[in-house]
Amino acid sequence: MEHFTRRFTVRWADCDANGHLRNTCYSEYAVEVRMAFLAEHGLRLPELRRLGVGPVLLREEIDYLRECHMGEELTVDFKVVGESLDQSRFKMIHHVLKPDGKKAARLVVQAGWLDLAARRLVPPPEELQRQWGKVERVEPFEVLGPLGGG
Repeated sequence: MEHFTRRFTVRWADCDANGHLRNTCYSEYAVEVRMAFLAEHGLRLPELRRLGVGPVLLREEIDYLRECHMGEELTVDFKVVGESLDQSRFKMIHHVLKPDGKKAARLVVQAGWLDLAARRLVPPPEELQRQWGKVERVEPFEVLGPLGGG
C-alpha cells in the first residue's frame, strides 16, 4: 500500500475575506491529490476515457479543525477507508496537515466509478482496479452497503 501526499502553498486567490483558506479550496486540494495519484499510476483522463469510466463524487464532508493562511505550506493525504463488495464505490479520508504536522481539516469522501456510456456505477476495469488497489487502506475499514442505504 502506498502513502500518497501532495503539498500546496496557500495562495492569495485561495483565501477568503478573513484571510483564511476558502472552504472550497479544501475540496479542490483533495481532488488534486486523488487525480495526481491516478495520473502517476498511468490513469490520466484520456486513459480513463479509453477504459470507459471516470471517478464520480457522491458525498463529501469536511471538518475544519485549524485556520490556514496565505503562504502556509499544507500537506494533503488520502487513504481508502471503505469499499463496496464489487468495488464500484469507495470511501476515502483526506487529512490537511499544517507545516507543524497538526491536522487543519479532515475530509471524508464517498465516490464511485461511473460507466461513461451507461451513466451508472460499475466495478472498475482490471487495470484501474490494480492501480487503485495500491492506495493505502486503513482500519477501521468499512464494507459499503447498497447505495442509498437500502
